[in-house]
Amino acid sequence: MNVKVKNITNLEKFFGVIDQCEEKVELVTENGDKFNLKSKLSQYVALTIFGGVIPSVELITHSPSDSGKIIRYMMSNN
Repeated sequence: MNVKVKNITNLEKFFGVIDQCEEKVELVTENGDKFNLKSKLSQYVALTIFGGVIPSVELITHSPSDSGKIIRYMMSNN
């Protein structure tokens, strides 16, 4: 499932939600590259790319429950 996230300012909390996901969660770049955000290295790369704020990105989740976790986070914290 594709999930669009916007205006993530607390990356630590966002990555905490990603860490709770059961399956792979991929960040898709504008060039179509995919980063598995379950990887701490990929999270670090995302921090470097976005400089502490994610304005808008597309995520691919591989579990409906993981999609729900991310959507609930977006609705309650952003």
